[in-house]
Amino acid sequence: MPVPGKADEKNDEGWYPPGHGNIFQSLAYSGILDELLEQGRDICFVSNIDNTGANVDLRIANAMCNGVADYIMEVTDKTPADVKGGTLIEINGKIMHLEMPQVPEDHVEDFCSMTTFRIFNTNNIWVNLRAVKEKLNSISMEIIANKKKLKNGQEVIQLETSIGGSIRNFESALSVRVGRHRFLPVKKTQDLAAIMSDLYIVDGNYVLRLNPERPIPTAPIVKLSKHFDSVHEFQRRFKSISSMKDVVHLTVSGDVVFGKNVVLKGVVVIIADEGHSIEITQGSFIENKICTGRLRFTDH
Repeated sequence: MPVPGKADEKNDEGWYPPGHGNIFQSLAYSGILDELLEQGRDICFVSNIDNTGANVDLRIANAMCNGVADYIMEVTDKTPADVKGGTLIEINGKIMHLEMPQVPEDHVEDFCSMTTFRIFNTNNIWVNLRAVKEKLNSISMEIIANKKKLKNGQEVIQLETSIGGSIRNFESALSVRVGRHRFLPVKKTQDLAAIMSDLYIVDGNYVLRLNPERPIPTAPIVKLSKHFDSVHEFQRRFKSISSMKDVVHLTVSGDVVFGKNVVLKGVVVIIADEGHSIEITQGSFIENKICTGRLRFTDH
């Protein structure tokens, strides 16, 4: 049954958007599509709002303006942190998009494999709006059934569509393999910690990139426990964002507080026992260490 059950129910959590697959219809129904075309603006770049790496790449924009394709999807190499990302497949000679909820349970392991599917969709999408206008009444996308749970514990199925799934509607469609710097999503405070640290720099074009002083060409895995979930707690537990440019893997769990000017390097695991806390004092330097229990850590 639909959630909420009645239109006048004041249950904000029950009102879910239909996914980003409806962007073309939304542009049309709002009148923005015609307005853009009248202004001579026929190339549109779309990205997820949480992707801090998304920006206008003039090379891709130039390809679109030259009519190389009507639809371009930016894809990038999978890492252990991206195994659930949507990918591209071919069915009956057509490029199609495949999302995790569409995969049968007995094939999830294949889908998550970094050898079977080596790239995933960044959701940086370039599209020709004139082609969209022509196809508006015939655009079709698969309905994705996303199993979720509301705050009250009620299990629901969110029905949505994906802008990646619209690739099947464009005969002139391409995927372009891009660098990881174009996909830097911030969904949790652990992502925020990495972005705010010296792990990244902003270059002359105001684009976020991995710090060139980092000895490893890929970003580290950063995991913070639920204690850091809220922005308030995140800010309280980091007096200043620790140096992470040399981190390979960072796991922090429990009641942990970092002082100012802390430097982390290599593989660092910090786990506070239940009911106890760990304080990393100002100016500490931690390299390839596992810190557990209850303590006041000082290492200069």
